[in-house]
Amino acid sequence: MAQARLTDSDLEAAVDPFGLFAQWLAEAERSEPNDPNALSLATVDADGLPNVRMVLLKGFDERGFVFYTNFESQKGTELLGSMKAAMCFHWKSLRRQVRVRGPVSVVSDEEADAYYASRPRGSRIGAWASHQSRPLESKFALEKEVARYTAKYAIGEIPRPAHWSGFRLSPTYVEFWKDGKFRLHDRFVFTRDGEGAPWTTARFYP
Repeated sequence: MAQARLTDSDLEAAVDPFGLFAQWLAEAERSEPNDPNALSLATVDADGLPNVRMVLLKGFDERGFVFYTNFESQKGTELLGSMKAAMCFHWKSLRRQVRVRGPVSVVSDEEADAYYASRPRGSRIGAWASHQSRPLESKFALEKEVARYTAKYAIGEIPRPAHWSGFRLSPTYVEFWKDGKFRLHDRFVFTRDGEGAPWTTARFYP
């Protein structure tokens, strides 16, 4: 499935990486058994030591790629500390991956409120109950917090916690990788100096 090579005409036809990414994501949504929007997110701590974990892409457009988290979590504090990140999407069913690097910014309150309101009620309670990335003495302690906030917000809307919001990675580097026989893979790379700057494209050795 989806074994066609990436050609130079594909590269020439792509004005920016977002259209090609949309096409690849749509194909992954038809072929991946679980979470085609899953990505590995890399950050660095204050000592420059990297961390990586899986998160879910919740939106993208020409401004960048959006995901949500607890600002007080490990990834939240590292993102706020460096305001830079990298992503990697891997679609095994298609033998493709996309790598993205660039600066991050916090999404608007309106965007965060809208996404938070779209989440299941239990997930909204969880955003209040979980002290993400910090030591937990027992599972019962977490269940107590869930029960406390469930009772607190038993009626009406559940407000978004101030420490819970989203980040937008505005890419300066996007690489499309397609598996090839004998490790002769296709690699198309888009680079730019910053948001709003023109894209430069190139084919890389595998």
